[in-house]
Amino acid sequence: MAKEELIQFEGLVTEILPDARYRVQLDTGHEIVAYTAGKMKKNRIKTLAGDRVTIEMSPYDLEKGRLIFRHKDERPGGGPPRSGPPRGGQFRRR
Repeated sequence: MAKEELIQFEGLVTEILPDARYRVQLDTGHEIVAYTAGKMKKNRIKTLAGDRVTIEMSPYDLEKGRLIFRHKDERPGGGPPRSGPPRGGQFRRR
């Protein structure tokens, strides 16, 4: 028997839940609970509330999904300026 194809949706993270889960508002208007995919955990990609994401869902359960991609911000400059001392100041690694 063939494996069913997964469905991909775009959405916005509205809330961070315990156990690396997120509440995501899809562009279609539905709200689901999603968990982080293994490759995102492996590469330490952090997801915050307000991030645009791509969700992968099974056609059998449309209430849960897997967060597979976090879209980059469209803001120029890569985000707000850092405050505090510069990194790599007085100590050197040998």
